[in-house]
Amino acid sequence: MQPLLTVLSIPSPSQGTWEIGPFPLRAYALCIIAGIIAAIWIGERRWVARGGRSGEVSDLALWGVPFGIVGARIYHVLTDWQLYFGEGQNPVTALYLWRGGLGVWGGIAMGALGVVIGARLRGIKLLPVLDAMAPGVLVAQALGRWGNWFNQELFGRPTTLPWALEIDEAHRPAGYLEHETFHPTFLYESLWCLAAFAVVVWADRRWRLGHGRVAALYVMTYTLGRLWIESLRIDEVQLADVGGLRFNEWTSIVLFGLATAYFVWAGRARPGREETVYSREPAPVSSTD
Repeated sequence: MQPLLTVLSIPSPSQGTWEIGPFPLRAYALCIIAGIIAAIWIGERRWVARGGRSGEVSDLALWGVPFGIVGARIYHVLTDWQLYFGEGQNPVTALYLWRGGLGVWGGIAMGALGVVIGARLRGIKLLPVLDAMAPGVLVAQALGRWGNWFNQELFGRPTTLPWALEIDEAHRPAGYLEHETFHPTFLYESLWCLAAFAVVVWADRRWRLGHGRVAALYVMTYTLGRLWIESLRIDEVQLADVGGLRFNEWTSIVLFGLATAYFVWAGRARPGREETVYSREPAPVSSTD
């Protein structure tokens, strides 16, 4: 008999793609797009509040978003290369972004690089704009994780808790076919990111953080959550475990340490916020009567 608690489990969507004429509408893509829109909107409001001009975060997103998506895909392919270059696999599928598979750290690293390029071209200081944009990224991650729900992927160990996630047999990994419900790690991370967003925004308002400390706090709060959530996941990662920890767990530990060290150092060496968010004076906005 199935445990009573499992009756209260979370169902998985019956489909994640809808055909609209000749075009497939994929829930995974919609979740990512919703996250991008939310991050830009939040970033714009925060940027203007810190002394920037309206529209500049949207301009930087034209650099950061494409770079971030490419970086996220590259990170995923490198850390799970056996899915694309292993025996019997088709390497061309590494380009099939719509099937899912994005690595957060690759997206953050390459997305930041795109913002660096855009900021330099516009005469914008990097650290202030990262501080403005970082909280919105947490909301983007919270929304984007729901794409994993639609794809029935990246779930955790089997469980019969009331909030367990039902996974169809076709999506269960080898060795877990007899289990029907699993930890909904997508939901854990989504809720964690929203809580981290609230903490980061509150801390920024409370102490007027600047000089990259908001961005550092973003990394600190996210990695804390990612560390324990990653320990629940059962999806295979090609990079071997070291010391009993998965590759992404080690990544979280290292980045948490680096971000914490910078947060403390910047608080002592550069208290408060920057006097200006521009490295050179922006061109005046023309107006007509």
